[in-house]
Amino acid sequence: MEKLRKLNQSQTTIKMNIKPIPELKLVFFGTPDFAVASLAALVKAGLNVVAVVTAPDKPSGRGLQMHSTPVKQFAEANHIPVLQPEKLKNPEFLQALKDLNADLHIVVAFRMLPVAVWDMPPMGTINVHGSLLPQYRGAAPINWAIINGATETGVTTFKLKHEIDTGNILLRHKVAITPGDNAGTVHDKLMHAGAALLVETVYGLSQQTLNEIPQDSIAEELKHAPKIFKEDMRIDWNKSAIDVLNLVRGLSPYPAAFTELEGKNIKVFQASVTAAKPDLNAGNYTTDHKTFLRFAAKDAWVNILELQQEGKKRMDIEAFLRGFRKA
Repeated sequence: MEKLRKLNQSQTTIKMNIKPIPELKLVFFGTPDFAVASLAALVKAGLNVVAVVTAPDKPSGRGLQMHSTPVKQFAEANHIPVLQPEKLKNPEFLQALKDLNADLHIVVAFRMLPVAVWDMPPMGTINVHGSLLPQYRGAAPINWAIINGATETGVTTFKLKHEIDTGNILLRHKVAITPGDNAGTVHDKLMHAGAALLVETVYGLSQQTLNEIPQDSIAEELKHAPKIFKEDMRIDWNKSAIDVLNLVRGLSPYPAAFTELEGKNIKVFQASVTAAKPDLNAGNYTTDHKTFLRFAAKDAWVNILELQQEGKKRMDIEAFLRGFRKA
């Protein structure tokens, strides 16, 4: 507990006044926009990213034209070599990676690495995770923190090892979850906080000023963050209104909580709670056909504010009700 206390005290702010260390050779692994922020921060700090590894181009959109990942687009715009292996154990890829002679590998929002990759550089491989590890290990830490009603989360940099998200902690930074936040806004907060923390971590590793903290030395009741499946997205109206609201917030804007309305599924992107005790059974709804649509939860009303019906576009409640007819 003393180690954790010091860890938290030392990371109430993120330091960005660090000196570039261009002699340190880095390879960056990432795919989506969340990873681009970290890659951009490394480049801006003057660090030597010798290559990026990202997912192969894939067909998408109308006409199924080939599209590259956000990380590849940034790398090419900044003249950084790009590797796009189909399989991370491919001998040709492993040799190309070895030939880069990197000191450190960095992983942000990328698929699981084989040992041959993460154990290759002399300084090891570090990861940026969107929670305060050891809490919320897994694929969906942002979603589950909000779904569980947390008022605080954060980002962690840690060393990779065999078991996913269990390596020694390097640095952590706390980020508040406000009542107005959803998964999208928290994602953006953590994206920028993680980028800054990553640069500080790389600098600390190069200067040998960081103390690694084993996660099993932190005595906490652990909450997990597994992949979100469809049944996790279904609203259970027998739960409290606050639980329903947190589910909506935790899955907005993607993949979105859903329920059934007149035989059709609707995705719910925004909601609020009216504290009055419902006079209908849980799951039933009422509407004035003009301004409100509210469902009865176990203990209070949940007002639907923004939604999307199957086959329709996303809209606010008043626009939706202008075309809605109760059966």
